[in-house]
Amino acid sequence: MKKTVLGGLCAILLSAVSTLAQAETIRIANHGQAGIDAMKSTVERIEKKYGVTVEVIEYPAPDKDCLTKLLTELGAGNAPDLFSIPTTAAVADMVEAGYLAPVTKEFKAWDGYANLYDVAKELAVSPDGETYVMPFMLGIQEIYYRKDVLEKAGISTEQPKTWRELLDRAAEIKQKTGAYGLLFPAGVSWGSGAFDEGFQHLLVGSKTPQLADADGKLDLNGEGIKDVFDVYKELIDKDLMPTQPLLGPEPWVVPKYQMFPAGKLAATTCGSWCYIFDWGRESKNPIPEVTKVVGTWTVPGQNSGQYVLANLAAPWAVNSKSANTELAIKALMEIGSIETQVSYAARIGNIPASKDAAKNADFQKLTELVPIHAAAENGVFLKQASGFGTVSEGVARATEALLRKETDASGAQKILVDYVKETLGDDKVK
Repeated sequence: MKKTVLGGLCAILLSAVSTLAQAETIRIANHGQAGIDAMKSTVERIEKKYGVTVEVIEYPAPDKDCLTKLLTELGAGNAPDLFSIPTTAAVADMVEAGYLAPVTKEFKAWDGYANLYDVAKELAVSPDGETYVMPFMLGIQEIYYRKDVLEKAGISTEQPKTWRELLDRAAEIKQKTGAYGLLFPAGVSWGSGAFDEGFQHLLVGSKTPQLADADGKLDLNGEGIKDVFDVYKELIDKDLMPTQPLLGPEPWVVPKYQMFPAGKLAATTCGSWCYIFDWGRESKNPIPEVTKVVGTWTVPGQNSGQYVLANLAAPWAVNSKSANTELAIKALMEIGSIETQVSYAARIGNIPASKDAAKNADFQKLTELVPIHAAAENGVFLKQASGFGTVSEGVARATEALLRKETDASGAQKILVDYVKETLGDDKVK
């Protein structure tokens, strides 16, 4: 009898050991501690729901470093099963390289699909018509300005209606207050932000509102491109935006975290996260009553129109070479949950892509983000295309030359065109 019982216990023990040995492990890569913290409950849910072990790998926090490591590991064939992509400009290139697994069928069948904002669904579609990413968060960007600084100096806070009005307002700010009037991120040190947080804000309202043609070619010789660089040149030549900090490492620190709170920079492009993390309750240098003294303008078009720019904020994707693509895709759908979206909103300040997030009690506590969430309904965006990552780097190089006063707008456009042609080939550029 004892032998039978012992034998049964041994069999159970061996079975348990065997089950543990065979348990699946999913490797996911996230960048920045805030993102890792935001995913904690989701990781636990994935482990419990699918009986797997989730190994979280921390990638470098700066977007450029994160992307470099990710592309290196994907190219070497040893990348994690799931990862967040720090800039949407890289998605189309990663699709073309075969790095991402298509998830169109699963995404459209997912129970959260119907409640996503249309702009999120559209942003997730790649040039080949397939979806490869989970568009769970949106970056909603506008121009943020110091209402208190302008009002004290008797300067209008009305929405500028054109580029000319915006530039004239910046000049008036400099003349009456001594503060820099407007900042658009620029330069090599700012990396993809020179494109994501600066250049494309103006581009969507220019004579070249889209870069990608139907045939996939990049329209970089368009008149609108030169006109956008002209805006940068005027801001730089008339000393309306700070340039020296942009030429050093971490170029965002001085203008956004020091000059703007001090009122020495009166307006800058920024996103929903700025009300909380750049200048609000989670900031190291908060602006008192930030939502009252910092207002927002939509980005005016060159001659008309108002634009609220929407991007996918660090979308998640599945490695096409994952050992268990089916399981990784199931985990990807969990990342799209309302719970995960609200967790990211609280820790990073981006906007949930689901309309249903507005009903979530925890999201309603994020009072700075609630009005911006509703504005996502009117977001505009650039259609993605292969080569956007190269265009982003080219814009950084072109604006760097403008910052250093080494060229004019036409020369900056030539730097962009030449860089893209040298990198991708002449036939890629219209």
